[in-house]
Amino acid sequence: MVEESQVISRYQAAGQEHVLKHLDTLSVGEKETFLKQLDSIKVEDLSSLIESALADQKEDDKDDDDNITPFSKHVGRSTDKAYSALAYEKGIEVIARSEVAALVLAGGQGTRLGFEGPKGMYDIGLSSGRCTLFQLLAERLKKLQQLASDHIDDSSTGSKTSCICPFYIMTSPINHEQTITFFKENDYFGLSEGNVLFFQQGMLPCMTNEGKIIMETASKIAMAPDGNGGIYPSLQNSGMFDDMSDRGIKYLHVFSIDNALTKIADPAFIGYCIMQDSDCGNKVVWKTGPHEKVGVIAEKAGKPCIVEYSEITTEMSERTGRDGRLLFGAGNICNHFYTLDFLRDKVMPNLANLYHIARKKIPYFDKATQTTIKPEVNNGIKLESFIFDIFPLSERMGVLDALRDQEFAPVKNAPGSSTDSPDTARAYLSKQAQQWVLEAGGNLTGDLDSLCEISPLTSYGGEGLEEIVQGKDVNCPFSF
Repeated sequence: MVEESQVISRYQAAGQEHVLKHLDTLSVGEKETFLKQLDSIKVEDLSSLIESALADQKEDDKDDDDNITPFSKHVGRSTDKAYSALAYEKGIEVIARSEVAALVLAGGQGTRLGFEGPKGMYDIGLSSGRCTLFQLLAERLKKLQQLASDHIDDSSTGSKTSCICPFYIMTSPINHEQTITFFKENDYFGLSEGNVLFFQQGMLPCMTNEGKIIMETASKIAMAPDGNGGIYPSLQNSGMFDDMSDRGIKYLHVFSIDNALTKIADPAFIGYCIMQDSDCGNKVVWKTGPHEKVGVIAEKAGKPCIVEYSEITTEMSERTGRDGRLLFGAGNICNHFYTLDFLRDKVMPNLANLYHIARKKIPYFDKATQTTIKPEVNNGIKLESFIFDIFPLSERMGVLDALRDQEFAPVKNAPGSSTDSPDTARAYLSKQAQQWVLEAGGNLTGDLDSLCEISPLTSYGGEGLEEIVQGKDVNCPFSF
């Protein structure tokens, strides 16, 4: 039971007592629900969060082009086969020792796709029926754990020990229960229930430009998600960070749900970052052209950061190096590596400095009409953060350039769209399957434009296909 007097005292002390104006007019049930919401908000922190965000905004306003420079450290390339092989071996070793965890940002809905539900539950239309983004990820992880377990060999007994790579799923209040139910109904897609963990993205109150909390109704504060950068406080507040520490996790792979080609807990990426002694890492794909609208890894004042395409000039975007490659070309795809030490020692102590001001149209409760008004102009602010906001805290940023057609097939736009749609994702997956067959020594016949598929349970990254296809004709379309 929430102690009413304590809640009232907290909001009065924080200068937000106006939210209590209608408290005595509420029914018993409404009052109890409202007090629970009030109690869950760290109202004491709001003032400092706003001050920090405003100060950060002023610093951003002072930034000029001269302060933005290309990323100066070494950028690894997945096309370097020899180094990639070494990195893969290093990565698979730490996965085999159960020192790696995977985390997907899955708080969004499939609204742009015309889908009412969590985006991870969206069916991209593969012929095998292995269609949802969640299933693709879970089955890739299951296969990867089998591969890693094969690396563990007790020489005294000859037995194999199974490794564990826990799968953390960050949801949001709007899709949390639905996501959990989906995994339960599908038996966690073959993963152990105890190693699939769900936690919610944080929410923060919406506020006026003067820093006062906005009421959505007489008994409800207007709330908004705190951005994908909310992963950091959410990891801490949910207890998931402690869970990782208790499990002995040393490395974390974090990525967005909307990429159908994500190599979950990618051994080569993890191994590369470890071999570079990186505290934080970013997997990128090189821009298709200087004016592709995507953020890039760069530096501000000598510190690594993501620079949005709108922040660099035409001259900067077209600038190339001696090798002819774009200097501002490392496109960000929300695919990141962290050491837990970096999160504990650098990120967690700096959570209060992560937020930005976003000016929005926020529905508010109108006392005169006793209704919720939807404004036509911006009337307030939301505090939000981005997952890459912590990059400047890194002392040893690792960047790996991956092949776009092998690792990046975003599913964002509705079916029929020419880019970043379920159709383009299926095409990428099909071409990848065909390439794996060729690399394994198979011969492709039939309709090469047809939809081909290799299950994640058959192969994680093209390995193990020789005994299936080597020296054989493989007729397209195929599925195995």
